Amino acid sequence: MWRKAVCSIAPYRPFSSSAATDIPTLYSFLQPSIFALKPNDQSKQPQDSTNSQTKTLTEEQKTTLQTTLEKSLLTHNTDEAWKSFKSLTICCTFPNKPLTNSLITHLSSLQDTQNLKRAFASVIFVIEKDPKLLSFETVTTLLSSMNFANTAAPAFALIKCMFKNRYFVPFGLWGNMLVDVSRKSGSLVAFLRVFEECCRIAIDEKLNYMKPDLAACNAALECCCCELESVSDAEKVVATMSVLGVRPDESSFGFLSYLFALKGLEKKIDELEKLMVEFGFSNKRVFFNSLIGGYVKSGKIDSVSTTVLRSLREGNGKEWIFSDETHCEVVKGYLQNGAMKSLASLIIEAQKLESPMLEVDKSFGYGIISACINLGLADKAHSILDEMNAQSGSVGLGVYVPILKAYSKEHRTAEATQLVMDIGNSGLQLDAGMYDMLIEVSMTSQDFQSAFTLFRDMRDARILDLKGSYLTIMTGLMENQRPELMAAFLDEVVEDPRIEVKTHDWNSIIHAFCKAGRLEDARRTFRRMTFLQFEPNDQTYLSLINGYVTAEKYFSVLMLWNEIKRKFSGGKEKGINFDHNLVDAFLYALVKGGFFDAVMQVVEKSQEMKIFVDKWRYKQAFMEKHKKLKVSKLRRRSFRKMEALIAFKNWAGLNA
Repeated sequence: MWRKAVCSIAPYRPFSSSAATDIPTLYSFLQPSIFALKPNDQSKQPQDSTNSQTKTLTEEQKTTLQTTLEKSLLTHNTDEAWKSFKSLTICCTFPNKPLTNSLITHLSSLQDTQNLKRAFASVIFVIEKDPKLLSFETVTTLLSSMNFANTAAPAFALIKCMFKNRYFVPFGLWGNMLVDVSRKSGSLVAFLRVFEECCRIAIDEKLNYMKPDLAACNAALECCCCELESVSDAEKVVATMSVLGVRPDESSFGFLSYLFALKGLEKKIDELEKLMVEFGFSNKRVFFNSLIGGYVKSGKIDSVSTTVLRSLREGNGKEWIFSDETHCEVVKGYLQNGAMKSLASLIIEAQKLESPMLEVDKSFGYGIISACINLGLADKAHSILDEMNAQSGSVGLGVYVPILKAYSKEHRTAEATQLVMDIGNSGLQLDAGMYDMLIEVSMTSQDFQSAFTLFRDMRDARILDLKGSYLTIMTGLMENQRPELMAAFLDEVVEDPRIEVKTHDWNSIIHAFCKAGRLEDARRTFRRMTFLQFEPNDQTYLSLINGYVTAEKYFSVLMLWNEIKRKFSGGKEKGINFDHNLVDAFLYALVKGGFFDAVMQVVEKSQEMKIFVDKWRYKQAFMEKHKKLKVSKLRRRSFRKMEALIAFKNWAGLNA
C-alpha cells in the first residue's frame, strides 16, 4: 500500500552499485602511516619485509608478547601494548579474542587522533584476516569514538570493509551513529549509499537484523528529498521501506511533501495526503510545515499563502501549527520576493481564522514577527506592523512585544519609545513589567529623555506600580551624576500618590549637588524640600555641611546650626539623629569659621546627649586657621566673642 499509493513506483530493484563506490578518501586521516618504521629501523626495512613473510614465532615468544600486551593494557602503557600487537601481527599471529578486543577498545577510548587511527587500522586488519576475533561491541565502541571525534570518512570506510568481508554487524548497533556522524559532516549522501547497500544485504541475504529502522529510512528520505531533491531516489527509498515492512511516520510524509511541493507535483501531494489518512495520521502539522518549506524554496508565494490559510481552517484556528523554522522560511520567502504587503495581508487573514482563545505567542502573526527578530530584521518587523495598520488590520499587543524586546537588546531606545507611543495611540497598553524593562535599558544607555517619556506614559496609562521604574530612574541619574535631572524629575512626580517620595530622595539630590560643588542648587533643593514639608534629617545636614566646608562657606554652616537649634528648642527635632557624625561635622566647620559661641553651643548639646567628642581634631583645626588670633583683640571688638573663645580654649585645652 505504501509503495503503490505514493507514486506508482516500480517493484523493488537493487540500488545501483555506482552509488556505493565513491567512499571519502582516508589519506588525510591515516597519514602519517601508523605502521611506518622508526627512522633508525629504515635500513633494515627490505630484510624485515622479506623475513616477515616467512618468520614465525615460537609458542614461548607468542606467550611472552601476549603477556606483555596484557600487562601494558593493565598499566595503560599504550605504546608498549601497540608495539607488542604489531610484533604479533607482523608474523601473522593474533592475540586471543579477549585481548584483541581489549586493545581495540582501549585505543578507541583514548579520544586522540593517533590512537583512533591505530584502533581503525587494527579493526580493518582483523576483519580482513580473522573477523571471528572481533566482537560486535568492539566495533560499536570504535564507531562511537569516531562519531565523537567527527571523523566521517573512516567510519564509512569501516562499514564498507565490513560489507566487503561479509562481517555483518546488526544495523541497530551502528546505524544511528552513522546518521549522526553524517549530519555532523554536513551531508547525508554518504549515509544514503551505505543505507542502499545495507538494504540490499538485508533483502538478498535474508538477514532481518541488517534491516534499517524507521529513523534510518527517514534519514535516507531526508537526503533524497532535501539534499539531492531527487524524486526517483526518494521513490527507491519508499519502495525499499515497503519491501522491508517499515511503516512510515509523519516525518516520512513530511520529507515527501516538501519534495513534491518543491517540484510542483500537486497530484502526488493529493495522493500523499490521502495516504496519510489511510495510515491514521490525523495531525498534519509536519505535513503542512514541509509543504510550506517546499513552496517557499520554489518561490511559489501564492501556494504558501493558500497552504497557511488552509492549515488554519483545518485546525479550527485553535492549534499551534507552524514551527519556528517555518515562520523563518515564510519571512525569507516573502521578503526575497519583495512581497511585504502580501505578508501583512496574510497575517490579517490568518487572524480572522484564529480562535480568540488562542494564546498570543502561538498565533501566526506573532510567529512571523518573532522570526523577523530572530533573523535580525527588527526594522522589517516594524514595517510589517505598519503595513498591517495601513490595511486597517488588527494588531494585538503581543505582536509588538518581540520588536520592543529586540530594540531593547540592541539599545535602540528611541525607536522603542516611539513604538510605545504608537501602541498607546492604537488603544493598547503595556504592563508595568515591560515599562520597567524599557526604562532600565534607556537608563543603561543614558537615554534619559526616553526614560522620562516612558515614565510619563506609565503615569498617563494609570499603571499603579510605579515604584520600580521610579527607583531605576533616580538610581541611574545618581550614578551618572545628573542631580539637575533628578531635581526636575522629582519635582514632576512628587505629588503623585502612587510614588512614595521620601526625605532620602531629596537627600540624594542635595548630596549630588554638593559633591559637584553646585551649592546654590543644593540650597534651592533644600528650600524646595522644606516647602513641600519633607523634614530634613541628619543626612541632609551632613551633605550640606560637607559641601559648605569644601567651599569654605562657614557662615552657611552657622545658619544650619541656628536652624537645628531652633528645632531643638521648639521640640521639632524628630527625624534628626544628632549623633557623633553630625556633632563632628558642625564642630569642625564652626571652629574653622571662628564661630566659637556656636561651637560651645554644640559642645553643650553633645554633653547633654552624652556624645563623645575627640578634642584633638578641633585643636588642629584651630591651629590651622586661628593660630594668631589674640584674646585682647577680641576684647576690644566683642566681649561676647572673647568669652566664647576663652571657653573654647579652656574646653579644648589650648590655654596650657
